[in-house]
Amino acid sequence: MFSKRTSIEQVEEGFELAPKFDSSGLIPVVTTDIDTGELLMHGYMNVEALKKTLATGQMHYFSRSRQVLWHKGATSGFFQNVKELLIDDDQDALWAKVQVLGGASCHVGYRSCFYRKIEYSDGKAGLLFTDTDKVFDPEAVYGEEPNPTKL
Repeated sequence: MFSKRTSIEQVEEGFELAPKFDSSGLIPVVTTDIDTGELLMHGYMNVEALKKTLATGQMHYFSRSRQVLWHKGATSGFFQNVKELLIDDDQDALWAKVQVLGGASCHVGYRSCFYRKIEYSDGKAGLLFTDTDKVFDPEAVYGEEPNPTKL
């Protein structure tokens, strides 16, 4: 499905999909809402996740914390339907433009995973919530599922 990387010209100016996965076998992907452009999340794909995304038209990721393939929405019902999938110039990063079913992308309950901004003042950094309204209650949706955030 993916071409072997043979030249800079092929990678940067060619028509062949030749993604470059890192030493862990992953490629980063940022995901935005197709209609608003809002940044929803950042994640990673391995070869299998990228293949499944292309084959199904729904986002699949590789969870680094759980070390498993992850079909976004399989547990929550908040699927991400791919409308466009772009790759950067040297084919080592992806940008997914999606339609979010159910209106949320963050397992914490917010629409976007980027619901806080960093504030810096007097040598101290802190966080300020930019979104305070959750789209859903994570406990009601995920129940006994383990939290994917690892310390």
